[in-house]
Order: sequence, then C-alpha cells, then structure tokens
Amino acid sequence: MKQFAIHPVDKSLAPQILAKIDNLNKPKGSLGRLEELALQICLIQQTLEPSLAHPCHLLLGGDHGIEREGVSVSPREVTWQQMINFTHGGGGVNMFCRQHGFKLRIVDVGVDYDLSGIDGIIDRKIARGTKNFLYEPAMSEAEFDRAIQIGSDLVDDCVAEGCRVLSIGEMGIANTSPSSIWMHLFTGIPLADCIGAGAGLDTPGIRHKYDILSRAIKSSQLPTVNSPLSALSYFGGFEMIAAIGAMLKAAEKHLVILIDGFIMTACALAAIQLYPAAKDYMIFTHCGDESGHQRMLHAMGANALLHLGLRLGEGTGALCAFPIVDSAVRMMNEMNNFDNARITKYF
Repeated sequence: MKQFAIHPVDKSLAPQILAKIDNLNKPKGSLGRLEELALQICLIQQTLEPSLAHPCHLLLGGDHGIEREGVSVSPREVTWQQMINFTHGGGGVNMFCRQHGFKLRIVDVGVDYDLSGIDGIIDRKIARGTKNFLYEPAMSEAEFDRAIQIGSDLVDDCVAEGCRVLSIGEMGIANTSPSSIWMHLFTGIPLADCIGAGAGLDTPGIRHKYDILSRAIKSSQLPTVNSPLSALSYFGGFEMIAAIGAMLKAAEKHLVILIDGFIMTACALAAIQLYPAAKDYMIFTHCGDESGHQRMLHAMGANALLHLGLRLGEGTGALCAFPIVDSAVRMMNEMNNFDNARITKYF
C-alpha cells in the first residue's frame, strides 16, 4: 500500500488561537462548537486566519458483489442510473454543491456499467464491481492499491486548484454491508448492532443481511482489529477504498476533511486504523439514522455536528454542515475584538 506522511497537528499555536478566540467581542465560550471548530481548523492550517478556499466534493461510485445476496432493497442498476443522473445536475449532491459553492467531481471507480462515454464522469474504473465477499475477497491486493492511489490522485488534483476543504460522498448499492463489517471488526461492537436498514430493508431483510454478513466474516477466516489491511481489501468496495485514499492524502496535505454519514464514517474509521493521526483533520458532520452510526461515532470519540435523519449518502450530510464550518472560520476572520470595538472586557 502507498505510504502517507501524516502527522498529528502541531498544537504549539493553540495558546495564540485560543487567545484570539477569547478576545473576540463575545462572552468567553459563548459560541460553543464554533469555537472548537475554529481551533481545530486553525491548527490544521497552522494559522490565525483560516481559509476554506475552493471547496471540493468527490462523489465516488462503485458496485459490490455482495449485492447479489439480496442484502439491499435497491438493485445494483441504481448505482449507474444515479451516476448518470448526477451528470444532469439532478441529484441531492448536485443541489447542495451548487448551494454551497463546492466543485463536484463524479468519479467511476468500479460501477458495473460502461460509463466511459458519459460527459461529466471521470473514468477511473478498476473493475465492474467487486467480487462477492461471501465466497472470496472483494478485491485483489493490486486492486486495493490502485483504489488508494486513485483517491490520493483526486485530492492532488483538488489541491492543485487551491482546495483547502474536502468532502467525500459515495454511490454504491449495498455498501452499508462492508461498512457494518468494518465497524464490527475495528470496534468490537457486536455485528447485530452494526447492521441497519440501509436503503430501506424491513425486519426480515435485516435478519437476512445479518445472516449473510455473519457467514462472510466466518468464511473469511480473518483476524479482527489486528489486520486492518486484510479486512479492508476482503470486504471493501472500490469507491470506499478510494475514499480512504482521499482522506489519507487530504490529511497529508493538511486539508479540512468533512466526514459524511454511516459509510464515510466507516471509511474514516478505517483510515484511522491505518494512520491514527488522520483523525486530527476530520470534522464529523452528520449522524444519520442508520443503526450503529452513533455507536461508531462514540467508539471513535467523535461528536457529529448535525442529526437531521439523513440517509441519502452522496456526501449530502457533509455539504449540509458546511455553513456551520464556514461560520467558525468567519468568526475568526470577521468578528471584532474587545480592543478594536472599544468594549470593556468583562471576564
């Protein structure tokens, strides 16, 4: 696997950042989470004047062999149909990117359909979906390495355009299944507590999903948390591994990384297994209604900004949370302080 130079954020600037925050013309601590976000972003960028210039959103698409086992209520053709819909500007991700000024990159990493001639889709296809991990590894080591590199290269492209903040979304029917398995393997939370309805499974469907995933874990004969790379390649999707590569490169480049819902949180969990310091660069934006998402966040020591009941994927929760992150940056750059405003500092 490609190696990344990821280091914990340098906290030596923290006293100066906190002094600036505390001297803004407001009661100390009165802007709550915004103050916490401002501190984190300033430390990521090592500045008292942070920037969220040129925000970029990666929308990564891929299909999953495990879908053949009926673990999702949606058929796999929805993946390619939605990918094409995104090029027409008709998806939720399109709307939110337009609203908040994000540049959207739609990337085919492993969709089971020929999208090579579709304008607006970046062709990085590794294969037409992963293999069925109930019977064999989802991908080879070479495919895993390629997916990591694809995500890394996409971030390099964003950075070359001046990007300082990155969000990532996914489109891949059945990708809650590998997400649930990773959550179970990396946190030790019982598998039953990691599995939810996905796109809308009923109770019998959830029981079936649990049975399939339990059998897959048993047949894989993998160790658990002691072998993250093996678990990632055995169960992951191409779009998910590319997302991990993007997160790791973004951390290396000191970008602010907005983490979306259940699937992207599972990818963040995986990235942290590989490079614990990557967490310093992540803002967890949304906790959805997918069973286990709050448990996974808690296991990571993360607290999401929003809980809107979203379960769309595509990175929409991260995009919805962007104005809050932007407010934290504007607080640092635009709010007056006690001295300039000639207000008595009353604490």
